[in-house]
Amino acid sequence: MTDLNKVLLNVLKNITPTTQELSLIEDINQKLINILSKTAQKLNIKYTKIEPQGSTGIKQTQLRNNFDIDLFIGLDYELYKHKYKGLSKSKLKKESKKDFLKLCNNWIIKSLSPKEFHNPRLLFAEHPYVTVDYIIDKLIIKVDIVLYFDLDLDYIKKFGPITAVDRSPWHGRFIRENLTLAQKDDVRLIKQFFKASNCYGDKSAVGKVGFIGYSAELLIFYYKNIKNLLMHFNELKDKPLDFYVREPKDLEKIVHFQQDYLIIVDPIDKNRNVASSISKKAYKYIDFKIQEFLNDPREDFFEIKEIPLINLKDINKNILFKIFIIELTNLEPNIHYTINRDKLYSLAESIKTKGEKEYSHHDRFKSIEYEIYFEENSGEYNIAFYCETPKISNTYIRRGPPISEKRHSKKFKLKNPSFFEKDNYLWVETNRDYHSFLDFLTDMISNNLPDNFEVTNISQANNVKTKSAKRTLFILLNLVLPFI
Repeated sequence: MTDLNKVLLNVLKNITPTTQELSLIEDINQKLINILSKTAQKLNIKYTKIEPQGSTGIKQTQLRNNFDIDLFIGLDYELYKHKYKGLSKSKLKKESKKDFLKLCNNWIIKSLSPKEFHNPRLLFAEHPYVTVDYIIDKLIIKVDIVLYFDLDLDYIKKFGPITAVDRSPWHGRFIRENLTLAQKDDVRLIKQFFKASNCYGDKSAVGKVGFIGYSAELLIFYYKNIKNLLMHFNELKDKPLDFYVREPKDLEKIVHFQQDYLIIVDPIDKNRNVASSISKKAYKYIDFKIQEFLNDPREDFFEIKEIPLINLKDINKNILFKIFIIELTNLEPNIHYTINRDKLYSLAESIKTKGEKEYSHHDRFKSIEYEIYFEENSGEYNIAFYCETPKISNTYIRRGPPISEKRHSKKFKLKNPSFFEKDNYLWVETNRDYHSFLDFLTDMISNNLPDNFEVTNISQANNVKTKSAKRTLFILLNLVLPFI
């Protein structure tokens, strides 16, 4: 047995769910199904099926100690579509949210007995769903109860889903029917590797989104086994994975695929790229870790560890001068972390775009990179920035129109009396709005921060306050910047 095989086998023994875990999850699912179906009968609510989905449901690709349960309730679209007839997509989405919200409040939440199911609460992603806690022997098991329209596969393939989660049950069935038990074990291994590398799911510490569970399952489906996947992972960025076996040139014609770094086509929907949200940063870092692992296979590559706190004494002063931190507190815990995350990534990207160039497109602070890290339970969100030139001159020389363009030249001269001529162009020395990146950063945050956040600290890295912010700095300096 090779070192690689031995490592994979040993890791698998430690990450496979126990029989007791599987039984507990099955018991909870059955209790919920019974409760929800009885209440539906009393209230005369019609549904098509209640079924456990996700890795702990019909897929059975979960890791040990993963008790998160996804229970999906199917609704017959035929009973609703008359209400949505003639509506635009955005209005249909709005109306379906109202219907789902009523069912969440009047059926699901009211069904849940506080003796067993604690703190049922509404959360919002694509549409409202219910989260509830099942507590046993001090173990808190989170259950998400999600409504969806139970559509035929042919309908989805022809017209697409009504809501984003309408595909999810078909994803579960595809994995159940197309992966062997050995392949499901391989899924567990690659999931564990992604998690240990801090590049898994929508809480990925590296990049906005890492490799989600379904993408991990499809990688094993396409590559057949984990060893083949590891050996060819570095080719993924150049070789789209398409269930429908289309030529790369044909995939490039699909407009909403064109900006995606990786392409893993959804077997359930040929127009959906499962990898569309997987960040370039996460892929690059995972690729680096895989190459390290192949060169020296060890079990510790699969160990999930807390992200270290940065030791600023180890950082070169010239680099530290270019690193900045924004520390934030979320004031509204009911807002889903993905919404907060997306807003902060949008804000950070705007800071990067506006910070790199003046409005005239002249260089401002030059290259800017960033990373976001949050700890949902504490409500701490952080953005770390690297800025190539955090101190710049008060003015810069801005180029105007060519001297030969008389009309434009005349306007430029009137507007800028201190112009001068050089290389057949007009030029003027222009005052900058900002010459300190920290001042620019402070103003950008002050003017654009979402209302549910409170600023704890904005500073250069050496004045960092919280542990979570120190982890953010570690991620930027060790897991991001070396691979850009």
